[in-house]
Amino acid sequence: MKKTINPIYSLFVLASIVLVSCGDSNTKSEEKSASEETANKKPHIEEVMLSAQQYEALQMETNTLQDRKMSGFVEANGQLEVPPQNEAMVTSVVGANVVSIEVIEGDEVKKGQILAYLSHPNIIDKQTQYLDAYSNEQFLQKEYERQQKLYEAGVGSGMNFQKTEAQYQAAKSLAQGLKAQLQQLNISAAGVEKGTIYQRVALRSPIEGAVQKVQVTTGQYVDPQTNLFEIVNTHHVHADLMVFEKDVHKVKKGQTVTFEVQSIPGKELKATIYSVGQTFEENPKALHVHAEIENKEGHLIPGMYIQGRILTDDQQTKALPESAIGTDGDKKYAFTVEKEGDAWSLKPVEITTGAKDGEWVAVNFLKPIAPDTQLAFNNAYYLLAEWKKGEAGHSH
Repeated sequence: MKKTINPIYSLFVLASIVLVSCGDSNTKSEEKSASEETANKKPHIEEVMLSAQQYEALQMETNTLQDRKMSGFVEANGQLEVPPQNEAMVTSVVGANVVSIEVIEGDEVKKGQILAYLSHPNIIDKQTQYLDAYSNEQFLQKEYERQQKLYEAGVGSGMNFQKTEAQYQAAKSLAQGLKAQLQQLNISAAGVEKGTIYQRVALRSPIEGAVQKVQVTTGQYVDPQTNLFEIVNTHHVHADLMVFEKDVHKVKKGQTVTFEVQSIPGKELKATIYSVGQTFEENPKALHVHAEIENKEGHLIPGMYIQGRILTDDQQTKALPESAIGTDGDKKYAFTVEKEGDAWSLKPVEITTGAKDGEWVAVNFLKPIAPDTQLAFNNAYYLLAEWKKGEAGHSH
């Protein structure tokens, strides 16, 4: 008897065969992709290897991580200043014409050195007035002495003696007042007393320093109290810093300040606080702090902008030299050092950094290291570049 095959059953069997075949194909494809990815994946570079010759040529310095006394600090900006007694504006006490100018801006001058010569009829008139007053004083002095002798001998009138004394004292006061005016003009009263009349007078520097400004020209008429020259003694230049209200309680006399100026790039200057202001500036609300510079060098000029740090409390913390830290984007690394045969293995370890004190930086290791671990204390920039170069070479 002949069997008849159901058409629906045949279709079911055929579909099952197709599904199994596709499943096997997909599995093989996935296995092949995973195998190819594993074959193409290169090992991650975890160290920089240096030969003995390379290690010596780089003059590598190593040491263990140790506690170091690091200073906390307050950031403060300001400018260079000089005390008021070391800065002078030179003026004339009388109206006069400038006959000659003896200095230019930038010249160093001594106290009493001539800056310019002035001349005017008023100056000559002062001298003639003094000469008249001086001569009258001399005459009345002799008359006073004569009347005194007569009075003491009982042959002179007491009224005449008192009148002569009053006239003498008045003449003496007038002469002394005019003499003081000549001294302000730097005119020798002794010379005038001998009959010498000076046609011009010297304008002298009241302090030692450098000529910062010359605000007059030859032949110009200058009124009394007009600023003609500005003299500044830069030997006494100091740091004038502004400390904000929130940091005032941390600052006191005797603390050390470190700062830089643009005229000496890369050079850190040090100063010691000798005065802390007692009143706030309104805008911004901050106190003036004055510090005497210890290692003055270069051309330090009043008005130069400075960026400073006031060192406050000392604290013990783990620290590394700045040359031991390499930076890659927002990550920072130090390098452990281990000898392997004749070569040296240097491995990067990620760290975070904190306060900086001079060339030292406070650090914290993301993963603890053994206390006796040797670390590279220099050439971190080079080591990081070599490490990154090795990673790049294995990424394709």
